Amino acid sequence: MLMNTATMFVAFPIPPNTGLPLTRQGKVAELRLELNSGSKKDKNFTQKKIALKKIVANMTMSNNDMVGLFPDIVACMAIQSLEIKKMCFLYLVNYARMRPDIAVKAIPVLEHDMEDPNPLVRALALRTMSYIHVREFVEATVPLVKHLLRDIDPYVRKTAAFCVAKLYDHDRHMVEASDLIDRLNNLLRDDNPTVVASALASLMDIWERSDAIKLTIDYSNASKMVAILADCSEWGQTYILEALMSYVPQESGEALLLAERIAPRLSHSNSSVVLTCIRVILYLMNYISDQKQISALCRKLSPPLVTLLAKGPEVQYLALRNALLILQRRPEVLRNDIRVFFCKYNDPIYVKVTKLELIFMLANEKNIDEVLTELREYATEIDVHFVRKAVRAIGKLAIKIEPAAKRCINLLLELVSTKVTYIVQEATVVIRNIFRKYPNQYESIIGTLCEHLDSLDEPEAKAAMVWVIGQYASRIENSDALLEDFLYSFAEEPVEVQLALLTATVKLFIQRPTKGQELVPKVLKWATEETDNPDLRDRAYMYWRLLSTDMESAKRIVMGEKPAITAESERLDPVTLEEMCLNVGTLATVYLKPVQTVFRSARPRKLHDSPCLQKPDYAEYNNTQLPNPKTLSQFGHGQQPSDFDPRVPGSRPAPPPNTNAHQSQGNLAQAVHDADAYFTQQANQQASQQAAVNDADDYFAQQMRQMQIQQPGDSFGGDAGHGYGQGYVVSQSSAYQPGMGGMGGMGGMNGGMNGAQGDLLL
Repeated sequence: MLMNTATMFVAFPIPPNTGLPLTRQGKVAELRLELNSGSKKDKNFTQKKIALKKIVANMTMSNNDMVGLFPDIVACMAIQSLEIKKMCFLYLVNYARMRPDIAVKAIPVLEHDMEDPNPLVRALALRTMSYIHVREFVEATVPLVKHLLRDIDPYVRKTAAFCVAKLYDHDRHMVEASDLIDRLNNLLRDDNPTVVASALASLMDIWERSDAIKLTIDYSNASKMVAILADCSEWGQTYILEALMSYVPQESGEALLLAERIAPRLSHSNSSVVLTCIRVILYLMNYISDQKQISALCRKLSPPLVTLLAKGPEVQYLALRNALLILQRRPEVLRNDIRVFFCKYNDPIYVKVTKLELIFMLANEKNIDEVLTELREYATEIDVHFVRKAVRAIGKLAIKIEPAAKRCINLLLELVSTKVTYIVQEATVVIRNIFRKYPNQYESIIGTLCEHLDSLDEPEAKAAMVWVIGQYASRIENSDALLEDFLYSFAEEPVEVQLALLTATVKLFIQRPTKGQELVPKVLKWATEETDNPDLRDRAYMYWRLLSTDMESAKRIVMGEKPAITAESERLDPVTLEEMCLNVGTLATVYLKPVQTVFRSARPRKLHDSPCLQKPDYAEYNNTQLPNPKTLSQFGHGQQPSDFDPRVPGSRPAPPPNTNAHQSQGNLAQAVHDADAYFTQQANQQASQQAAVNDADDYFAQQMRQMQIQQPGDSFGGDAGHGYGQGYVVSQSSAYQPGMGGMGGMGGMNGGMNGAQGDLLL
């Protein structure tokens, strides 16, 4: 029995070439079949809902193959089911920009839905149209928004208010050319508080991104906004409080009354409402003249900040970072609440470290014993990072609170006695700072530090210990031996340690010449010939030249009085602090940086001028700075600017015009004339800069010829006959005293003769 094999083949249609693998084409075809299936008996559209859920799930996983179902989805939009419409509109928003030619077919369906009797459908259709950034959709949305801004349902009006801000993001020129912003302003007089809050939020968003629109709120409007706060949702309250930041009080009483009226929001359960309310009250304080009222408001700000610490760790961290900022501007806040910031065993490390900063800021003479007891516990915990922070906080408290310095040092010595490596190293660093703060007071503990030299392996700790040895070389009997131990690994040490060793060796030589005369030439040679770091090399050259010319000057410079240090170095500058207080509760306060560095498009906030504006008093901030702080331009010529050279005629900077006198006289023309003369002098000074440089070169060449460095037989820096040989002279191979007998002097002179031609400073 034979059969015709040709009859065994069945012809299958070849699928169209859609550019997708067959498996994906099959999946899309299967979903299309499910979407279009369903009998007439299925009145709830159960099959379509199941298919749409699968499509949305694939879409959520960034499966762009679902875009092939666009025509079928548009066909489903006409089904009168809110659940189906939500899924179809979500699909439309996601894929409209990929297939705008098909998406425009959905516009008639959306326009029809905006006439639906159900307000949820009307609002959903309008929200969907405003989301789609396609030209046809944007142009079609404008007349629809105008119409729905007057809708009878407040939910639709609220949605239409937000849509104006979305349209402004798509095409600001079209919105500004229309009357949408005016209609939005009219919505502020709406009877529904939620609608008013939404209109305010939309206007604030537009104002943030526009330079042409100015948002002004007078006292009557601000009072009406505060009156509806209690009737708004937590989001609405946040919007209204945000808008109050645009209100500029004209009288101190207005600001005080407004602050008192919004104070009940501080007890709200939502942390965003609480922090925004704190921001508004801090802002209004700048316009209140009565210090007693300001103190009363500050006392009201403490409980809500403490309450936020009972929430999750993320909210705790946000509250703590804002508390750091508020304390710098208003120290009265949280003054008596230091115990609530003591760390718990289960706090995350970022919360613990921030609490530690607050404990330091709130510590004073009254609570220092309690604080030190707590810090002692922290310094014995397991977390190494937190222990280091605790030890450093103890040292900073010794600098901050002078009467408690002795107690802090005793606690540090107690911790050092544990011989835990990282504790010893942190204690060494902070004790160095204590020595700088209180010179000639606590040097008796140097011996204890020297007993733990073997525990130091970190650059900062090594540099601190080397500084102590060099600074107090005259009091440490074996200071030369200790430095020599550190110098064994000079070449392998980080630059930070090398710089400290170089300076300490020079200090040793200045204080104890006989002990340091062998170490100085060796270290200077290493630092000038065997290093690639320009900072180290330049400092070595400077020391070499200084020691070779005038030992008394070297002693005054190297061992001179150091500027006082403070523990308040982390304070923000006044301008940044003022701006940051106007952004309390935002992400910028977490980083403690200006808002422009966190959000590039954010508009900077500032205090607006007003008759009742109280100028911030930064005296307290200024008192924490260094007395008579020096800048680089003030070193070298008796605090004259560095660009002033007494040898160059006309190099003295011209004094700035006396603008205060001109303003008092009101003589504008004379002020302009003086300003022109001032800038002309500045231009002439810049033109003669090259001549000044040439004169300086000639001057230094002449000085070097006078020093006779290149003459054989001279030590580095000339001989005693030229007036530079008083005290010790440092040559390339040794340090010696001219005119003294002995092998040291002869060796120094021979070294000078042999090494003069190879001097690196020639």
